[in-house]
This record gives sequence, structure tokens and C-alpha cells, in this order.
Amino acid sequence: MRDEVHEYGSDALTIREAVERDVPDLVTLLADDPLGSQREAPGPEQMSAYQSAFQAIVERADHTLLVADRGGRPVAVLQLSFLPHLTYTGGWRAQIEGVRVCAELRATGLGRRLLEEAIDRARDRGCHLVQLTTDARRPAARAFYERLGFQATHHGMKMHLVGSAPGDATTLTDEAP
Repeated sequence: MRDEVHEYGSDALTIREAVERDVPDLVTLLADDPLGSQREAPGPEQMSAYQSAFQAIVERADHTLLVADRGGRPVAVLQLSFLPHLTYTGGWRAQIEGVRVCAELRATGLGRRLLEEAIDRARDRGCHLVQLTTDARRPAARAFYERLGFQATHHGMKMHLVGSAPGDATTLTDEAP
């Protein structure tokens, strides 16, 4: 693990791996946008589920949560996972998910720096590809990723399984959409 300190305005930020005490702040970050507010539950009644997920992530060497820390408080987060594949001659790829920057630090370069750290870690691990998805309802996020060099070369598809998330009621059918 390596911590890096960067200056953004008058505040020093450290990019580091998340620790357990960060979980409530990370959940708050994930819930702090129109889409996240519909699927996250930052209150104490769901915190044990988030704590369990955090433990599952940090116990696995191929997964990490990177945070940008200001004054001991996470102000940005992303999840970085390393995945083995048979394609590309058995190559590894990095998957980036759950990217959030607190509202007051958006458009300051912090998100770019956090993504650059994730990409550097992917290179260090010998990955041939870094991939991510962004919700189609977030055009500004897509433009941000494109400025970093990501290309929309594939159409992503997801299926929410019945009961896997609040309000999900997806079932399989043989009919085309």
C-alpha cells in the first residue's frame, strides 16, 4: 500500500486504501448523488451490511477501495478490482466501480488524480486493460472518463436479480425488449 499526498487548493489530500472506520463516510459519498440516493442507505440500520461488504473487499488481495482523504475524512472513493481472464492470452484486467467525489471537490482535479492512481496500480499489476461502466443517466461522468482516455467501445448490460436490491423485481423472459 502506498499513500500519496497531493495539494488541491489549500488542503492537502492523501490517496490511500480505505480502512474500516471510513465505511460510514464512504456510504455517505455513495449516496450523495441522485442515483446513489435511490439505492444506498447510509443510516445505522444498514451499516452492518456495508461493514460486511467492506470486510469481504479488504480480505481479498485482488480488491481494494481507494480513498482521497482530507483531514482524516474520505472525500472521494473508488473500488478497484483485478480480474483474471482467458482472453488476451490469459491477461488480467482492472475493473473500476463506485467512483464518487464529494460535491464541493468536483471539478478540482481530485477525481482525475484518484483515477490515475487506480490506472497506475493496474499497470503495476500487469493488467492489459482498465474497464469501467458509467450509468447512461450520467453524461458528465462519461465525458470525464473520455477526457481520461476511456473509450465507449462496448455496450454494457446489467441484470438486477430479484430481491438483490431494494425495489428490484426483474424476472427472466424469452421475449426481446
